Amino acid sequence: MVKGMGKMGTFRFIHAADLHLDSPFRGLSDIPAAVRERLLDASFRALDSLREHALREQAAFVVVAGDVYDMADRSLRAQLRFYETACGLAEQGVGIFVVHGNHDPLQGRQIRLDWPSGVHVFGSEQVQAVPVRDGQGRLIAVVHGISFGQQAVTDNLALRFPAADIPAAGPGEMPLQIGLLHANVDGTPDHDNYAPCRREDLAGRGIGYWALGHVHTRAVLAQEPYVVYPGNLQGRSVRETGARGCYTVTVTDGKIAKLEFAALDAVRWFRRAVSIEGLSRETELAELIEQELTTIRDEAEGRDAMVRIQLTGRGPLHEAIRIASLREELAGGYRSAEAEKARRGEPFLWLEQLEDQTLPELDYELLREQPGFLGEALRLTDRLAEDEAALVELWEQTIAPMQHQPRLARWLQTLKPEEQRALLREAELLLMEQLEPAGEGEGAL
Repeated sequence: MVKGMGKMGTFRFIHAADLHLDSPFRGLSDIPAAVRERLLDASFRALDSLREHALREQAAFVVVAGDVYDMADRSLRAQLRFYETACGLAEQGVGIFVVHGNHDPLQGRQIRLDWPSGVHVFGSEQVQAVPVRDGQGRLIAVVHGISFGQQAVTDNLALRFPAADIPAAGPGEMPLQIGLLHANVDGTPDHDNYAPCRREDLAGRGIGYWALGHVHTRAVLAQEPYVVYPGNLQGRSVRETGARGCYTVTVTDGKIAKLEFAALDAVRWFRRAVSIEGLSRETELAELIEQELTTIRDEAEGRDAMVRIQLTGRGPLHEAIRIASLREELAGGYRSAEAEKARRGEPFLWLEQLEDQTLPELDYELLREQPGFLGEALRLTDRLAEDEAALVELWEQTIAPMQHQPRLARWLQTLKPEEQRALLREAELLLMEQLEPAGEGEGAL
């Protein structure tokens, strides 16, 4: 039994996914211990916020759509913290329904846990249908789910959700049918194509709300039926910027009445660009960076923040910025103060990196119009940046010889088109610097 329904046959449930508890947050070796510890604890702090949010919203139950843990051989700390959270919710009358995904398949190493009656972990052999009743015994929902038995599930699990498995409701009962699934819908390119399916596969199965996991960016793909990714609970790198959390779903008479996002992340990642255009002094650049950081601190809304600033544009500061020591000097003042805040337990804003994407003061148009190798190469990079098909072909040709370096090849395959174009422009800059035409002074280019 779960908490009773509100007025007019209304109840709420929470849809979360991709908790990735005990995520390692790679690349933290040069970060002060106090900051590093807060980052390593971020997934657990987000889990605590999920519990508090479910209780505050008086949710009838919580569904978790896979990747509760970050690895198949999940850590003991992660298992115990999730167990304590799930049991605590069950004791408060909040049910919890869980499927496992590619990061935490059922075959992974795990300790034996005795789950209370309010917690249901779905198996991997077939889709199960679990009825949910309120305190008066009324059927308010049926949760259908299936877990990954192993990491690389390539079958279309959505096709295993037959409408015939939906239990019949009693007189006056209008239960919402929920499909709990970890899957890649319509081949989202930034994620492994596990349990692939199409939106058409999810329609016509009697499911009113598909509670999905796997894709870390929240999205409502459809509303008839609802097909929803809540995104991950906690961003784990600069590639996962912005608010992360869960959806609170309000149900009235078996229909979705409202869908509200709740930000639950403990650490928020930001990526911002600061241009050197029109700047001639380093102090001017420092002021612009400080202004951007002040804005970000407000947007972090009292939580810790990890920030990458991309220095862009062209101008006389380019040569100075290329020197790593200057970037470290610009960042150093902010970092020391924020490390002290972390030690005191206050929200910090860590300037993770000042990334140099600046360009020298060159007459690009003149260079592109020149005959010879440099002009032709610059014209080629322009065409590649504008022609996505040509860029894809170039990328495939670049990756092909790197199969003897599988980790590098896999990393290159994960890059988004905008990241590919950024690397293309970096190569263009290196080319110009190496093949810079001779002339009288800087302006001669």
